[in-house]
Amino acid sequence: MEQTYQYAWIIPFLPLPVPMLIGLGLLLFPTATKSLRRMWAFQSVLLLSIVMIFSMNLSIQQINSSSVYQYVWSWIINNDFSLEFGYLIDPLTSIMSILITTVGIMVLIYSDNYMSHDHGYLRFFAYMSFFSTSMLGLVTSSNLIQIYIFWELVGMCSYLLIGFWFTRPVAAKACQKAFVTNRVGDFGLLLGILGFYWITGSFEFRDLFQIFNNLISNNEVNFVFVTLCAVLLFAGAIAKSAQFPLHVWLPDAMEGPTPISALIHAATMVAAGIFLVARLMPLFIVIPHIMNLISLIGIITVFFGATLALAQKDIKRGLAYSTMSQLGYMMLALGMGSYRSALFHLITHAYSKALLFLGSGSVIHSMETLVGYCPKKSQNMVLMGGLTKHVPITKNSFLLGTLSLCGIPPLACFWSKDEILNDSWLYSPIFAIIAWSTAGLTAFYMWRIYLLTFEGHLNVHFQNYSGKRNTPLYSISIWGKEGSKISNKNFRLVTLLKMKKNGRPSFFSNKVYKMDENVRNLIQPFLSIPNFGNTKTSLYPYESDNMMLFPILILILFTLFVGFLGIPFNQDVDILSKWLTPSINLLHQNSNNSIDWYEFCKDAVFSVSIASFGIFIAFFLYKPVYSSFQNLDLINLFVKTGPKRIFSDKIKNAIYDWSYNRGYIDAFYGTFLTVGVRKLAEFTHFFDRRIIDGIPNGVGFMSFFVAEVIKSVGGGRISSYVFFYFSYVSIFLLIYYFLNL
Repeated sequence: MEQTYQYAWIIPFLPLPVPMLIGLGLLLFPTATKSLRRMWAFQSVLLLSIVMIFSMNLSIQQINSSSVYQYVWSWIINNDFSLEFGYLIDPLTSIMSILITTVGIMVLIYSDNYMSHDHGYLRFFAYMSFFSTSMLGLVTSSNLIQIYIFWELVGMCSYLLIGFWFTRPVAAKACQKAFVTNRVGDFGLLLGILGFYWITGSFEFRDLFQIFNNLISNNEVNFVFVTLCAVLLFAGAIAKSAQFPLHVWLPDAMEGPTPISALIHAATMVAAGIFLVARLMPLFIVIPHIMNLISLIGIITVFFGATLALAQKDIKRGLAYSTMSQLGYMMLALGMGSYRSALFHLITHAYSKALLFLGSGSVIHSMETLVGYCPKKSQNMVLMGGLTKHVPITKNSFLLGTLSLCGIPPLACFWSKDEILNDSWLYSPIFAIIAWSTAGLTAFYMWRIYLLTFEGHLNVHFQNYSGKRNTPLYSISIWGKEGSKISNKNFRLVTLLKMKKNGRPSFFSNKVYKMDENVRNLIQPFLSIPNFGNTKTSLYPYESDNMMLFPILILILFTLFVGFLGIPFNQDVDILSKWLTPSINLLHQNSNNSIDWYEFCKDAVFSVSIASFGIFIAFFLYKPVYSSFQNLDLINLFVKTGPKRIFSDKIKNAIYDWSYNRGYIDAFYGTFLTVGVRKLAEFTHFFDRRIIDGIPNGVGFMSFFVAEVIKSVGGGRISSYVFFYFSYVSIFLLIYYFLNL
């Protein structure tokens, strides 16, 4: 076992050869490298699979022996200063490494087909492999400096991946927004690291925790300064995990390819903030004010993210705000001291959210066959609906992910979220009420996303680009209804369709959107199975290829069964608690998580009832639109604004506007921060030019002016010069005389 731990340093470095070789190959042998591009995808999956197997082996050993291993070597030694690098293998590291590798492998396999048509295919896999390397280096780091280095590398990779399609202005702005927002938190993190080094004299976690606890117990530190340093450390986690108020980058990050969204939201960037707080929990837990702050930020993020997801039309943005809310649950659990519950929810949410994002990517891929590549159309849920019979596998997988996130047993997220909700009652009744209410909101907006995307017969805005107002239609699907007759009731709707000679309707303009030859059919994935799935070009949506469906099916298994990892079937201890025993002991908590099944069932009934109520409300507000509404005016009104106009109460209108406009936080930042910074820059520029530079420039100008005047006075006579000289001397002498009277 000791020998196995000694080779754990390969975990972060094993995926690194792929981006290095891709870059070297493109530099030296570009043609050969591009022609063998499928080989790089295979190598990426292979190397990450080796890391996964190695991580699982370490995890099994930890469960059996409850051991922690750390290895360090000196890097910089100078007098009293010593900087060491190394790796730390403990339960938190093994959990994160398994999450990163399992989700990463699924995303890489999925991306091989999803990105096969893209000219940046090689660049994509180079970024992805380096992203995995950076995140694995982060979770295996043994000190704060090492964490900060990999922390910045993770941010750099996210910048490159969010702006992968950098020729699109929206994507370029999104990656810049993510970069700038995270710089705020990263600067705070750096200051916090330096502050705690000043307090303890060490960057190493083991020494840092021990020295700091001794200083606290002996009351030898300034508590205000310690709290400030802890807040600065937490600021890094706020930005990385998209916690309020530094959450604004997360929905815009959806401008990157969908596999990137799945990886960022499931196991890498946003999970880094949760990991940092969990890693520093022995430090935070002895500072009550910082624990209260963590829980407060968590509960605000829980509710805020859920409300912003209520009225989103972009399927990926809706899932992004869902991630924000669920990360708030994890942060709330950490602030309450529920270390096990937070990591349990991190595990279950990672697989469920990866399933949802890959499912959304499959839907977007299907929609692109209808409207061409246009993110505003292919990701807009208003243009979807009735996909059930066309993409049944994607529909069923998305349904399972939705039910899991809603908290429906026995799916994964039910077990972890229910545990956090129950712990919240012991911490604060107010926080508990907000957390339980948000569970109902989660069920509502997730079921809304599912209904708008898959159920019903249609849900489409047909657009007329002739300058007339948009005409929303609800009687025919975007792909039509094969073999159906047109009734008189639908005559108004059908006449708005521009029929071509071939009898096909023009849905978004006067031009029929015909699909060109799909590049995915010309370049087969490296694991493709011939004649599996529909590969024909069609004006109708069809199921994704096998290499996009395979990761989805695997993630379904995780969503179904990973929740059982943390269920205490006996009265002694469950697997997850046994796995986390070293970390829980470090926090001086009880690792024996016995369960009262009567209390558990009673709480479960309550939580499931709240989730069911949210599902019922979503079904009531959105399901009738698809099947039973016959009044065209009412249908058009509902399509235009959703339930806002039908239920015209001012409070409901305000909630809708609040959600659709992202809580006005982006507008606030744009008005007061962006404009304010520009005004400050303009004032500083004016002050610098007119005041700072103006004083010496004014002196020089006055000297020039006086010299010009004196020059014109001179006449060339010596007697005149002597006269003026003695006149000036006399004047100065008189002034001096009167001043000294």
